[in-house]
Amino acid sequence: MPRHLGELEQLLLFALLRLGDGAHGGAMRQVIHERTGRTLSPGAIYTAMSRLERRGYVRSELGEPTPERGGKRKRLYQLRPQGAAALRNMQSVLATMGRGMKPRLEGS
Repeated sequence: MPRHLGELEQLLLFALLRLGDGAHGGAMRQVIHERTGRTLSPGAIYTAMSRLERRGYVRSELGEPTPERGGKRKRLYQLRPQGAAALRNMQSVLATMGRGMKPRLEGS
């Protein structure tokens, strides 16, 4: 069974899923900000992505050097099947927990 995913990890995996293979941290940061209004530091993104990679949920590689980055290479990420399974599991758990709660939330 997939392990628990925290909120930040879920956001990052959804951003990677939305952007597709080969996405880099800056693009994931932008998508998360545009869709949630949440601003993440690059350090938070790369620390969490490293953790996800150690758990086998994503894979990364260094891209080609680019002139606009002064020859610096970007780390590019790919969602692995284990990561997609963990994300599906968390979505299912949240849906189950939230089922029938909308009236209570609206009444609060």
